[in-house]
Parts: sequence; C-alpha cells; structure tokens
Amino acid sequence: MIEEKGSISISTEDIFPIIKKWLYSEKDIFVRELISNCSDAISKHKELCGIGEAELAEGESYKITVRMDKEEGTLSFEDNGIGMSADEVKKYINQIAFSGAKDFLEKYKDSAENAQIIGHFGLGFYSAFMVSSKVTIDTLSYRPGEEAVYWESDGSTTFEMAESDRETRGTLVKLWLNDDGKEYLDRYVIRSVLEKYFRFLPVELYLECSDDKEGMEKKPVNDQLPLWTKKPQDCSEEDYKNFYHSVFADMQDPLFWIHLNIDYPFRLQGILYFPKLRDEMGNLEGEVKLYCNRVFVADNIKEVIPEYLLLLKGCIDCPDLPLNVSRSFLQNDGTVIKLQSHIVKKVSDKLTGLFNTERESFEGYWDDISPFVKFGCVRDEAFFEKVEKALLFKTCDGKYKTVEEYTADCKSEGEGESAKKLVYYTSDPAGQSTYIDLFRSNGIDPVVLDHVIDNAFISFFEYKKQNITFKRIDADVSEISGEHRDDEALAELIAPMDKDMEVKAAALTEDGPPALILLSEEERRMREMMKQWGSAGMNLPGEKKTFLFNTAHPLTKKLLETTDGEVRTLIAEELYDMALLGFRRLEADEISRFMARTAKILERL
Repeated sequence: MIEEKGSISISTEDIFPIIKKWLYSEKDIFVRELISNCSDAISKHKELCGIGEAELAEGESYKITVRMDKEEGTLSFEDNGIGMSADEVKKYINQIAFSGAKDFLEKYKDSAENAQIIGHFGLGFYSAFMVSSKVTIDTLSYRPGEEAVYWESDGSTTFEMAESDRETRGTLVKLWLNDDGKEYLDRYVIRSVLEKYFRFLPVELYLECSDDKEGMEKKPVNDQLPLWTKKPQDCSEEDYKNFYHSVFADMQDPLFWIHLNIDYPFRLQGILYFPKLRDEMGNLEGEVKLYCNRVFVADNIKEVIPEYLLLLKGCIDCPDLPLNVSRSFLQNDGTVIKLQSHIVKKVSDKLTGLFNTERESFEGYWDDISPFVKFGCVRDEAFFEKVEKALLFKTCDGKYKTVEEYTADCKSEGEGESAKKLVYYTSDPAGQSTYIDLFRSNGIDPVVLDHVIDNAFISFFEYKKQNITFKRIDADVSEISGEHRDDEALAELIAPMDKDMEVKAAALTEDGPPALILLSEEERRMREMMKQWGSAGMNLPGEKKTFLFNTAHPLTKKLLETTDGEVRTLIAEELYDMALLGFRRLEADEISRFMARTAKILERL
C-alpha cells in the first residue's frame, strides 16, 4: 500500500520565483503544458500498442477532457494515456533531476533571461501552482498489477502520496484555483485558450463545464485533421480557401498558397498563404502560426520565419523544433537555420514557378504581393537572387515588365562601361500627372513605384544591378527636352518668387506644360533618407530646385515677346504657380493667391 510524505527534492522557494516571472508573461502556459503532457501520455500509449507492449480496449478511443467546476473552484485535466506508477510519480513529480540543480537555480533565479532558463529542466507540470492553491494527481499506469497513485501538494516544499481508488488507465490532474487563476472558471475564457493552443490537437479534446446548462460543449473543441496533414492532390481550391477563412477570420480570399510537406532533413508540414494586401501599411503584418506536434507555440517567431515572410499568413507544424519546456522559445541550433532556409526556398520557388508558367496570373497578383517581394529582396540578398528574374515593374499604362524587358528600348546615361540604363518612375501617378503626360507624349512610359518600400527597394536594386539607375520623372527631363540653357531674363522674372531657384529654358512641345519644377534625384533621396532616420529636424540647406521654362509653349513665347511690365509679371507669377501645382500640393495661402491672380487675368481677356 502506498503512503508517503516528503519534500520535493528542489525547494519550491527556488523554483517558483522563476516560473512565476516566466508564466506571467504568458499566463495561459499552464493550460498548454498540462494538456501537452496529456497528449504526450496518449502518444506513448499508442506507440506501446503499436509494438505489442500495451493494448487499447475494444470500443475505447483516446481523448483528453478538461473539466471546469465553478462551484468547487477547480479545473481538471484528464487523459487515458500511459498513466504513472508510484515510482514514476516519485521520479517525474517529486524530483527535478539535472546536474548542479541548486547552483544553477541560485545563479539564474533573478536573471532577466528566465524565459530561456525554464527550458533547462522539467517544470511544465509545476506551472500549475502559479494559478493554484492545491494540485492533486490521480493516476493509474498501463502496466498490469500496478497500484493507482494519489499525489497532493499545496505548492510548498511538501507533498503527500497514497494509494488511489482509480480504476481506469490514465492521469487526472486537478487544480484548486487561487485568485490568480479565477478567470479560468469562466467557460468562454477557458474555451478560447483551448481553441487557441489545441485547435488541431490529434487527440479528441473535450470541455466539460459545471455551468453548461444548454449542453453546448458536446463536440470536441479541436479539429483532429488540419488541412496541412493531407496530401496537396487531395485538397481542392475550396478546401484551401475555407481553411484560410476559418483560421485567420479573413473574409477576403487568399491570392495563392504553398503546401509544405517535408520528411527530410526534418519533419515539416504546413500551408503558407499570400494574402491580399488591402492598404499601404495597415495590412503588412501577417500571421504565421507555429505548431509543434499540432500544439500551438506562437505567432510570427522570427527565429523560424524570416521577418519578411511574416507578411504572409499560414500554419507551420514542425515536430523537430528544438523547443524547451515552455514550448515558446527556440534554442539556437542548425535545425532552425535549415528550416528557415527551406521555407525561403519554397516561397521563392513558388514565385518563380508562377512567373515562368502562369505569367498572366502572376501579373494579376503582382500589385498585392510586390510589397512583400520587395521587402524580402531588401532584407535578404539570397532571396533577391532567387526571385530576381520574376521581379516586375508596372508602367503607367498598366503593363507589367521585367527590368530587362523595360530597359530593352531605354536610352543610357553615360558612356562605355559606366553607361547605365535609365528607368523613369512616378511615386504619385495622380500628383505627378503633368510629368507623366509629358513623358508619355514622348514615347516613354514611366513605371509606378508608389509604395513605402519602394525608396529602399530602388536603392537596393541599383546596388545589385550597377547598370541600372532610377530617376523620378520630376528630377530630369533632359532626355525629352534636350539641353537646358540659362536665360537671365527669365531668371529675373522668377527671382521675386524664389531667389534661390535655378532657372533654365528648353524647347519641349507646344502642347506640353509651359513650365516645370525639377528636383535632382540625389538630393531628394538624401532628404527622404534623413527623414527616415529621424533627421528631419536638422538644419538642412534649402532644396535646390530648377525652374524649367518650356520655350515651345505659346504662354512662354508671349512672356518673352510682351513689353508690358505688368503683363510679364502676371504671366510669370501664373506660370510659377502652375509649375508649383504640378510639383506639389499648394498651401492655403498659395491657393488663395493663385485663384485671385487667375481671376484678375480672366478679367483682362
């Protein structure tokens, strides 16, 4: 007959301060740990049945049951797995075995790295005491002839063991919840925790609640066969979309997806979805859920998924992850590096495969996936090298071209080995429409680079492709206007509006804009970079803009021909504001001045 009292081999005064700091950063961990232990016990029994060392009774099925008793103030976790003998309880519950335990705990119990320390010893079960005033274990081993065991502790240094009257194989862990754990006596709270962590647990998981008068908790909480466990050929397009909507609560359909199923050099299953990015910044945070043996670990773990792939959504299940007992933190080893590398390869292969075999469909996706692809290129040169041939540039006419296709007919800047193909682009198709029309009328279709990532991407692309240079369409029009010349008379007319602005003249076209304002690409990029790095408040010199008169335009011709000083001033001021309007939005006082002057000019007609 079992009857024993004693002290846990490592005092809880040493253990619990560490667990407490760890647990309060993720309070639900105790639920995850206890159910994971249940699942492990069932998995072990399945394995023993498979080799003939244990058996499952006819009609019996594996299941885990969580019971919440609001009146009693308890939360219970029961499985019909392998169970424990008295010796196993002593070994796995009463002892925490590792070398130099006391020295180790003493050294690290006040460390800021407690979340990592927790993984060095078997404390998963002990997380129960952080929300409990008392914990009991009632267990019966699968081995014939073993006595059932009852174990009890109030979280102090002592425990009690005795013989139990349990007659069924498995383990029941019961928690008498303290004030820190009272919230888990709410049926909706405990159910949401179970759904979060165990939605895809391979064992049926039931929730029984004392206040469930309507009988709502009759079905298992979990789906035992998530879509990623099936073969891709057995999944329809509708299956993939339904799974996406169900897991991520996103009513929009994903663009496309990658089904991962790997057995070597590590086990990995999952599905990665390319979502539709609905706006510039708000939807750039994806959701990649990481599972270990179908138990949820965390969202968006950067050690496994590169930061740029976190723009995607998906589920990845990797039983071989080197997780510690908290199942939240990864230890640094080669498996993680290989896993990350393989996921990157699968994503890049999918992109290049679509480009090569389904170009039309790929172009249809490009507006949505381009921020993710460009971000990946900037952050990972290896990724850029894999997807380089599939990078597209959308023109103002809505055509999609690779850089090779676009630059095939482009002029070069410079000569010989230093020559660079010019790619003109717009960062604001609506605001820069004057410049776009001018370029298109001269047979040049600028590309659209209007996303927040594009500034960094342009610089990165030029660094990788030394024979390419980008210029925004309001930076330089010499290719379509010829050489710009100085004109002192015109400069004197602009000086009253902006004495620091350089004034040039060139013959564009009669139906083109009468005047333009240009800002060099180099200066604009420098200013944008300084803003990005928080240097906007520095005393920067004023922008060195160029005011370009179109001498082919009738208004400019009239300006040059008239001898009436007042008319010359009116035309010059009007052309200045028109050029400014094409360059940027006017301030309130500038708009008022422009409208008043325009009315005055119309009165003179």
